Amino acid sequence: MSNAYDVVVIGSGIVGLGTAYAAARRGLTVLVIDRTDAPLGATVRNFGHLCISAQSGEAREYGDASRELWLRLSRDAGFWLRETGTLIVARHADELALLEASADEGLVLLSAADLEAAAPVRPGLAVGGGLLTADLQTDPRTAAPAIAAYLAALGVEFRMRTSVGRVEAGRVHTSRGTVEAGTVVVAVNHDIDQVLPDLAESVGIERCSLDMLRVRVDITLDAPLLTGWSLVRYSRFARLHEAGAVRERLHAERPDLAAVDLNQMYTQLPDGSLIIGDTHARGVSIPPFQPEESARLLLAETESLFGIPAPTVIERWQGVYASGPNEFLRVEHEPGILVLAATTGIGMTTGLGLAEHSLAARFGAAPSEGTA
Repeated sequence: MSNAYDVVVIGSGIVGLGTAYAAARRGLTVLVIDRTDAPLGATVRNFGHLCISAQSGEAREYGDASRELWLRLSRDAGFWLRETGTLIVARHADELALLEASADEGLVLLSAADLEAAAPVRPGLAVGGGLLTADLQTDPRTAAPAIAAYLAALGVEFRMRTSVGRVEAGRVHTSRGTVEAGTVVVAVNHDIDQVLPDLAESVGIERCSLDMLRVRVDITLDAPLLTGWSLVRYSRFARLHEAGAVRERLHAERPDLAAVDLNQMYTQLPDGSLIIGDTHARGVSIPPFQPEESARLLLAETESLFGIPAPTVIERWQGVYASGPNEFLRVEHEPGILVLAATTGIGMTTGLGLAEHSLAARFGAAPSEGTA
């Protein structure tokens, strides 16, 4: 093993893997360090939904770049990914008005009949809908390991089960010794305070926990499905004036769902199981205890939306991601130490693009590829 690299990446989540990929494509020597033996954080505890068209501004820029990288990696690393777009069910006139107000590039409006033909929602429930055309879906549990294996084949070195004690310009001090680095990239998501506590405190990074379920159902969902609860979260829609009426009505009608900060959405995996979620709670530290009421609410809303009997729960888990005042943390903490994180729940959607843009700004475009 070498102890000197052009780029040392701390963290093997999607931003860390994306950084290693961007560096390797530029011919740089790369080491990835992680305290676990495989990606176990937000990168595998999500819907696998790459919700590109629902973003705006900086997030849309990173999302567009991520889309091309996801397509390339799925081909080269050999994992499941589908170009489905994302369906949106509007169950109220104000949700349809919000979709209509945002209907430009990347969003196709659907009639109620078209939405019901495309998604197995309960008949008569929808007043209309939409299709976000650029979105993708993958299985995060298989995608992340496949990307890591592909990077290893490209020559990226992984030093797993290795903790980082201190980071300084040109050096990373680990439980397996000190590593020399031309550039250090800290990509540890919600554990920024474990590596750079002063930075985490100064920019207001905390943790957001999610309750999620995987269930067995007798329906087929050919694309991820969003609801009005999703529209008031994603920036393409949430920034519009019409979102206020949707949010006010939803909170007034269902204060119990508002209290758990619901994002009611669904993705179906190749084995037919359905991922449903999710709730949100924030804090510097997150208690590990999941209230059963959150699961009950998620299941009841699933029954109501699809008009099905109570689904059988296969798995329950708690997701955790970094939460901050902005959508991203992208800063050179000290000369040669870059800190990268998606500080909302859109890391899978934007993380590869965030890494690519950051490495391109430092090292230039990858040879023969232009800017991804």
